[in-house]
Amino acid sequence: MKFLCCLFLIIVSLFHSSVVSAAQACVGPSYQAFDFWLGHWTVTTPDGKKAGTNRIKKVYDGCVITEHYSNTSGPYGSSINMYDSTTGKWYQTWGDKTGLRLQLEGQLTNGSMIMSGATLNDDGQTVLHQIAWTPNDDGTVTQHWQVKSPSTSGWQTLFKGTYTKEE
Repeated sequence: MKFLCCLFLIIVSLFHSSVVSAAQACVGPSYQAFDFWLGHWTVTTPDGKKAGTNRIKKVYDGCVITEHYSNTSGPYGSSINMYDSTTGKWYQTWGDKTGLRLQLEGQLTNGSMIMSGATLNDDGQTVLHQIAWTPNDDGTVTQHWQVKSPSTSGWQTLFKGTYTKEE
């Protein structure tokens, strides 16, 4: 009986420490660096036209940020974002209804979250992607997505939008 009591206490202790460590796993400024993007947003183009809506929230005890973007014709794509303390970088995996899979990595730089990655075009050539999310003084967020391919000189804007929080 003494053995069972000791075993029970060990199991309870291990369970408690794993619950505590899981709850504290994603705490600190680095894990909160992208929190400015959280919320329900209306997204507009530079000319003020509505591009869509975006729902961004933290899940899994604050360790993962999910994004669900809809354009004017309905659901379009989603992303999963997370900070990896072993590399000191943020990572995003985006997938959408066109079949695009984009994997990005980056960090907070001068107040903007900047991530980059690469895809292949239909000719098998590398296309570079860079996306910057910048919080503005008025509470909006600007997203600027640029691409650079072998057929273009310099970076080209693929999308630029302003995120305004919905009431």
